[in-house]
Amino acid sequence: MTQEISSFAALGIAMPILTAIEKAGYEEPSPIQSQAIPIIMAGHDMIGQAQTGTGKTAAFALPILSKIDPQRKEPQVLVLAPTRELALQVSEAFETFSANMPGVSVVAVYGGAPMGLQLRALRQGAQVIVATPGRLVDHLSRNGGLLSSIQYLVLDEADEMLKLGFMDDLELIFKAIPEKRQTVLFSATVPNSIRAIAQKHLREPKQVQIASKTQTVESIEQAHIMVHNDQKTNAILRLLEVEDFDAVIAFVRTKQQTLDLASQLQDKGYKVAALNGDIAQNHREQVVDSLKDGRLDIVVATDVAARGLDVPRITHVLNVDMPYDPESYVHRIGRTGRAGRTGRALLLVTPRERRMLQVVERVIKQKIVEMKLPDAQTLLTARINNLQADLQPRFERAQQHQSLLDTLVNKLGCEVQDIALALLSKLTEGQAFDVQGIEREYPVNQVAARGERTQERRGQSAGGEHRRERRSSPMLDQARVRCRTALGTRDGIAARNLLGAILNEGGLAKEAIGRIQIRDNFSLVELPEEGLERILGKLKDTRVAGKALKLRRYHE
Repeated sequence: MTQEISSFAALGIAMPILTAIEKAGYEEPSPIQSQAIPIIMAGHDMIGQAQTGTGKTAAFALPILSKIDPQRKEPQVLVLAPTRELALQVSEAFETFSANMPGVSVVAVYGGAPMGLQLRALRQGAQVIVATPGRLVDHLSRNGGLLSSIQYLVLDEADEMLKLGFMDDLELIFKAIPEKRQTVLFSATVPNSIRAIAQKHLREPKQVQIASKTQTVESIEQAHIMVHNDQKTNAILRLLEVEDFDAVIAFVRTKQQTLDLASQLQDKGYKVAALNGDIAQNHREQVVDSLKDGRLDIVVATDVAARGLDVPRITHVLNVDMPYDPESYVHRIGRTGRAGRTGRALLLVTPRERRMLQVVERVIKQKIVEMKLPDAQTLLTARINNLQADLQPRFERAQQHQSLLDTLVNKLGCEVQDIALALLSKLTEGQAFDVQGIEREYPVNQVAARGERTQERRGQSAGGEHRRERRSSPMLDQARVRCRTALGTRDGIAARNLLGAILNEGGLAKEAIGRIQIRDNFSLVELPEEGLERILGKLKDTRVAGKALKLRRYHE
């Protein structure tokens, strides 16, 4: 086993990359990085067995970036990932690490995104391609020589790619890249299918195995809320009204988001500031001091900007955006619940991020319970209670204004109650105090809970009596429609092939896809009726096992 090394500089990483990772907040290599980087730097093929959250992306990105030639405007690196979310995550990591390498370009190639933008980036000579197998095979069908200059191949989460049925696509990709290359394979597990790939496509690979650490966060109460991405701000505003917090740190992914969300919360009267990597150190210290002494109650931050932040007042961590890996999640929520104190961590999860939620739960070895967003009635109760708490201490000082009240009643020719109502209107300006008004103020569409979706899936696969019950419900009948493709078992198609292609190219969550039926010369797939034409539009150029999917609505 390679000896662990305590600094990135000692690993031979190029200076521009060292500068970038230092700015990104990386301090010392993780176990997978200290063991894998020397092997990759030395040019060996490698099999790395490591869970998500161990730092494996940097383990292959840093040495490969150190070895590529920025002057050559052609693809040199290919990273294959099972899902679009992981492809985006890896491509963003490459962009971060190569920030000080002029001329280096990274392109993410995945389904559901405009083909034209990807083609343009490839034509302009992007050196790093991060791709899902299905969309990459689609590009290969248009340009067979696309990968002829690849020198470094990475298979990330190889076991997941096989589970999603990408074996045929992988074989097509292997044929399209030069045999003389360096290949790195990462997988959480190494079953026989992975060993077969390694034996066939890797040359005398070195092996690295890292056991995932058990992350313990028992002192922190955790919950997640399912919410659509475009409704996050309204969801946050609902939560802040009902959560009993002292101070909050809210995590987002980008610098611009820190500014945007802080501005939106400030408009609602919250004492809030943004914290990101562009903020000068002296201003950062002012923000932290203000949070400590109560001049601020909320800080909206990126992961890097929040490193080392320790403010005893923080009772809540709000993960507005899903972190890129479980390790980041644990670091984030560690901003609360320190030194024996209790804390509360809330995580907003979009439907497409359910898989990452499961990964986080596996790493921390506990379920993150699901909670519903506060409804309008709950918000109304909270507002009335807050108003009562605001008015209560004022009663003792109110007597000194008795003469002023008498004067106003006389001058205005009104009743005392009229003045009370007018002052309440001023005090509550901008806030609704009825259920319908609150719904209009913070509109959200609730996403189906995890348990509810599981029950619905059981209904799809249950026997006759349960199916008849499902047919009797118009709502469920309208939820999905059957679509047909001319591909079947004679084309070497299995259900997992269709599932993998539709997940990656159609941009759907696994739970959105219903029953898949494979026949000899055709197959049927249940897809959501809502937005079906948009989904089919995304899938129109999709290929499965090298053949056009051509999925269409099925008319019986």
